[in-house]
Amino acid sequence: MRDVRTVNGYKPDAAPARRDALAEKILSATTGAMEMFSIYLGDRLGLYEVLAQDGPLTCAELARRTGTAERYICEWLEHQTVAGLLTVDDPGARAGRRFSLPIGHDEVLANPESVHYLAPIAQLLAGVVSPLSSLVDAYRSGRGIPYSAYGADTIEGQGRINRSTFLHQLGPVWLAAMPDVDARLRAPGAAIADLGCGAGWSTIAMAQHYRTAVVHGLDSDAPSIDLARSNALSHLDVGAADRTEFRVADAGDPAMVGHYDLVTAFECIHDMTDPVGGLGTMRRLLKAGGTALVVDERVASSFLGDDGELDGLMYGWSILHCLPVGLHGHGAAGTGTVMRPATLERYAKQAGFTRMDILPIDAGFFRVYRLYP
Repeated sequence: MRDVRTVNGYKPDAAPARRDALAEKILSATTGAMEMFSIYLGDRLGLYEVLAQDGPLTCAELARRTGTAERYICEWLEHQTVAGLLTVDDPGARAGRRFSLPIGHDEVLANPESVHYLAPIAQLLAGVVSPLSSLVDAYRSGRGIPYSAYGADTIEGQGRINRSTFLHQLGPVWLAAMPDVDARLRAPGAAIADLGCGAGWSTIAMAQHYRTAVVHGLDSDAPSIDLARSNALSHLDVGAADRTEFRVADAGDPAMVGHYDLVTAFECIHDMTDPVGGLGTMRRLLKAGGTALVVDERVASSFLGDDGELDGLMYGWSILHCLPVGLHGHGAAGTGTVMRPATLERYAKQAGFTRMDILPIDAGFFRVYRLYP
């Protein structure tokens, strides 16, 4: 006989508590979303940077130093203080309140050199929600959305959020975890191809770390390559710049086959219409004995697995951006952000790789895979 005390595994008398908890969760998420877009304003207008350098400041002082309108800035400062992002010296004063960016918060919101810098994630979030009306249509039709539809905020935000991690960890930590690869890249004549290089910070990091290697950043998106060239111009010294090239290129060009000691793909395999084809291209570009490196999101090994603490965030990126992009084009695989290790291993074997290792390093939001031809 059916147990009438439960419905779909839940006790009916627990419904009010579940209802209230969900309502509270939604209201909290709404507040958090608004805080993220307020961070977008503070980041894009340079407000955090000026507060970090010159604070504490009044509304009028911050507006004057950033070329913004005082009334807007006063409201923004009060919101940031209520949200716990800023502090104020005299909350009871109506005029002349002085606002500060607390020590510690400055590293997260105003220091692009820190690996804890997260302000650009608000720009990335703004980018991935920009084509929402098209996304609604895509969910109905099943068609994908081109990467170009997501605009400059997505390109710039993605690059800025990864910048410090790539510059400080890619060479000395991730690649150093493969001593044979590290030694090979230090030898004369070494060459690296960085597929899907985006804003170019991974390419720049490798050119900076390996002082004699030729490094090519390749991407099919022209605005990304333009931004990568600009970033390299402002960041690389003359010697490294001479060894670094960014181009909009078809990585399947026969002239590039067998040319590289290392071929990398950072956070892009899961976005590809044809991930197996992309991995196959990586394998073909390698010299004999070369290595392919794939860095992708650290998702759980299985749905609702114990190691899925990041899956809620990663599914969010997927439903808004990575899956629609991965479904754009004929015969699209539609992988999505949540590309589990077993999925990548299956793709890699279909592409002709014989073995895949997960490197035993702490890469934060990422998992680092080594593929063997």
